[in-house]
This record gives sequence, C-alpha cells and structure tokens, in this order.
Amino acid sequence: MRTTPNYREIFCKRLKASRLACGLSQRRLGILAGIDEFVASARINRYELGIHEVDIQTAQQLADVLNVPLAYFYSDDEQLAEMILRFTRSSSQIKEDVLELVR
Repeated sequence: MRTTPNYREIFCKRLKASRLACGLSQRRLGILAGIDEFVASARINRYELGIHEVDIQTAQQLADVLNVPLAYFYSDDEQLAEMILRFTRSSSQIKEDVLELVR
C-alpha cells in the first residue's frame, strides 16, 4: 500500500539542500527572495524545519533564487526530482533528445 507523500517534509528537505548547494545562508536566501531582511533568517529556518508552510508565490521566489524549478521542491519521487532538476539545466538539444526518447 502506498502512503500519501508528506509534501511539507519533501519541500523542507529540498529547500535546505538547494540552499546549501548554492552556498547561501538562510538570511541571504530570504533577502534575495524578497523577504524583509529583519525576519529573513527566521522565516527560512521555519520553512526548512516545517514549522511554517510556504505559500506558492514565496516558494516560486525561492526556486528562482536557487535556480531550481518549482516542481523540484514537491516531487515525491527522488529520481523524478533529479530528472526535473537536470532537465531544466540542460541545453535545448538535450531537452529535445530526452523528450524524443520518452515519447
């Protein structure tokens, strides 16, 4: 029996991993995403811990800063998440080749 994915946990894990991969502090990420500098660190910390759930607009701003597609934050399949990330970072030709392969 398949259990329902916990999208909040998935988001938290991927947000933190993406932030660390970019070498950003919580405060810096928050500021770059348009969060007030006086609460930026605390807000990102609460998002990463799952204490607060991020709204979709803020999630998109975070994705933009971290250069990841929004879908990456929410995919409940690790391989699909990696595919989403790698696909969006690929050249147009590779994207076309991959699409042709899966068709």
